[in-house]
Amino acid sequence: MSSITATYGHGTENDFVIIYDPNGEIELSERAIRSICNRQNGVGADGVIRIQQQNGKWFMDYRNADGSIAEMCGNGIRVMARYLVERGHQAAGIFPILTRDGAKFISAPDSGDITVNMGQVAQVEGEISASANGNSWSGYNINVGNPHAVVFVEDINQVGDLAIAPSVSPDDSYPDGVNVEFVQFLESGELAMRVHERGVGETRSCGTGTCAVALAATLKRNKRLPAKWVIHPPGGRLEVEIDAHSNAILTGPAVLVKEVEIGAFLE
Repeated sequence: MSSITATYGHGTENDFVIIYDPNGEIELSERAIRSICNRQNGVGADGVIRIQQQNGKWFMDYRNADGSIAEMCGNGIRVMARYLVERGHQAAGIFPILTRDGAKFISAPDSGDITVNMGQVAQVEGEISASANGNSWSGYNINVGNPHAVVFVEDINQVGDLAIAPSVSPDDSYPDGVNVEFVQFLESGELAMRVHERGVGETRSCGTGTCAVALAATLKRNKRLPAKWVIHPPGGRLEVEIDAHSNAILTGPAVLVKEVEIGAFLE
């Protein structure tokens, strides 16, 4: 059994196992990802981030907890940036990280919150609705490099259990699955949200989801861009600004918690 050390961390309690593998020497099967992310007998996480290099730049190889490949992850990329800076692989400041959704530029100080330019966020034409626990809500089809169905509710606590993926219609809207966000406008003018992520289940937070929520809230309130929102997923507080060119800028914490041994899961 080989010994391979990884790092466990989170961004607003959206948690990840980070594997530093710049040269792509570690084989990661779907089975291995599922074993690592299993909360009963693995490390337990929402996903795995393998840090690689491509043409001298950092690349984020992100996998969902079920082993499926994802375009990117807004909370995860901030945790990856914290790892790179804290472990001395990258100087603090502004730098790019490549993803399957293109290059994302990071502003990572030595300590404190990390900001990432998530790129363009856009509404996709066509009405959608999401149903959970016998209730249905209409909402917005939003693309943040990955798909999101964002619906607004009167009380976030009345959505019910999200152990099972909400159903979204029309049925053919998301052939590769979708992240579903439930959003409540708070009296403070801020937003509360819950999210069911494809390939994972309900998570404590979702970075791309908060960007989708920010655009949907802007549309819902008939606001003009630029717009800025403070969003509260169950795991904490995030800020999202959408500029005049529809670029979403996400700011929030990123924390490295502990080292973990994953060699047994790769056998």
